[in-house]
Amino acid sequence: MKKEYHITKRPDGNWQYKEIHNTRATGIASTQEQAFKEARVVAIHQSAEVVIHGVDGKIREKNSYGNDPFPPKG
Repeated sequence: MKKEYHITKRPDGNWQYKEIHNTRATGIASTQEQAFKEARVVAIHQSAEVVIHGVDGKIREKNSYGNDPFPPKG
């Protein structure tokens, strides 16, 4: 299963990125753009996916890094 890092807004107004099943944030940034930049670096090294959520919590965008064969097998 591929790792996923989700970028979400925190109650304190900052943005966090964390692996999907973790309770603690991997990183915290003051802007969504900065959180994405930091999460992207982590995702590239781990061949993971970054899922960006809007202020409303809905998924806005997904980006995969690493070995993502197209077309998918099966």
